[in-house]
Amino acid sequence: MKHFLTYLSGLVFGLGISLGGMANPAKVVNFFDVAGTWDPSLAFVMGGAVVTAFIGYRFVFGRWNSPAFEPAFNLPTSRVIDTKLVGGAAVFGIGWGIAGFCPGGALPAIGTLDPAVLVFFVALVAGIFTAKYLMKLSALRAERRAA
Repeated sequence: MKHFLTYLSGLVFGLGISLGGMANPAKVVNFFDVAGTWDPSLAFVMGGAVVTAFIGYRFVFGRWNSPAFEPAFNLPTSRVIDTKLVGGAAVFGIGWGIAGFCPGGALPAIGTLDPAVLVFFVALVAGIFTAKYLMKLSALRAERRAA
């Protein structure tokens, strides 16, 4: 049942992203082009997602102490705004603006086999592994300095 609900959640997410236009890189790039062919429609898609998530979180956390298939909710505990957070957000935003894809929008578009989507996805995976490697390297350097 857990796998079915995970699949169903992903399907609803992918359909929402696709129907909202966030899997269309031209629409995303036009959203960021405020001085040219600006298309504000994605602001409504994002706003609707934020409102839905806000209501959903209030509903879930108000009624349940844990998720259905896990012993506890897995939420971030840190509220620190550090260079990793700001740098990651900047790289994410720059990549989104240049490519016209965010990871959530690229996943449903992979099925199109569009070379631009496939290149973005390969770059996304390479970026994930590079970030993990750099974080591990940074932790090792910090350990050596502390020793």
